[in-house]
Amino acid sequence: MYERFVEVFSHGMKNRNFVAGGIITIAFFGLALLSYVWSPHPIENINISDKLLSPNAKYLLGTDHFGRDILSMLIMGAKNSIIVAFVAIGIGLGIGVPLGLVAASQRGWTDEFIMRFNDFTLAFPSLISAIMITAIMGPGAVNSIIAIGIFNIPVFARVVRGAALNIWKKEFILAALSSGKSKTRISIEHVLPNTSSVLIVQATIQFAIGILAEAGLSYLGLGTQPPAASWGKMLNEAQTFLHFAPQLAIYPGMAIALTVLGLNLFGDGLRDVLDPKLRRNR
Repeated sequence: MYERFVEVFSHGMKNRNFVAGGIITIAFFGLALLSYVWSPHPIENINISDKLLSPNAKYLLGTDHFGRDILSMLIMGAKNSIIVAFVAIGIGLGIGVPLGLVAASQRGWTDEFIMRFNDFTLAFPSLISAIMITAIMGPGAVNSIIAIGIFNIPVFARVVRGAALNIWKKEFILAALSSGKSKTRISIEHVLPNTSSVLIVQATIQFAIGILAEAGLSYLGLGTQPPAASWGKMLNEAQTFLHFAPQLAIYPGMAIALTVLGLNLFGDGLRDVLDPKLRRNR
């Protein structure tokens, strides 16, 4: 395991997307971890006398219309974005991966039923689906997690099924079947480990989509609710002050854009690193 990690890391350092995306992603996670031990000011503090201040020694990025420190809100918003996206990815992996493995191993009507249900779910854009679910269940971070997680299920199911179908044709799988192993046991012991690289790359991509979806829901008032900080909520509150305080929208907008860009670059680079065929073509 350690040797495999070293090999991936050594090849990754030669890939520009992997390095650039990795740096941005580490910075994003570092910002979120920082919120657990330190923030310049409590985000619950409202000081109207300090509203809409420009960057200064006390408020490094200035303040919003309630006198809250923008830097502190960005830091806390990063933590909330990670929590929502991470748990949503867990839901997608926990349900989607078993469905994909079952579809690939059983085939027939089971495969057909699972895939048609996936097609029905994927027919609706992710953000539209999330808006519909949160509108029915009510706004809040928990419901955002459920909404984004439900969309992740068919994505992971389809990816795992596609990778697993190729693995089921391999000779070592036929040998396992000949030895009397059940399809369930083969899926867990042989198929699932061989789909791990595909899952890692897809999880990275879905993480970026989760960050974007959480920001979109919060912007519409359906995601993370005050007093908790959210980049999307910050954008929503900033639109009234765009003419004389554009920085209120620029900071969270840049945070969202850079984070999604970094995760996508990292995922693209990781795909190249983990796939020997792509690595040879570079």
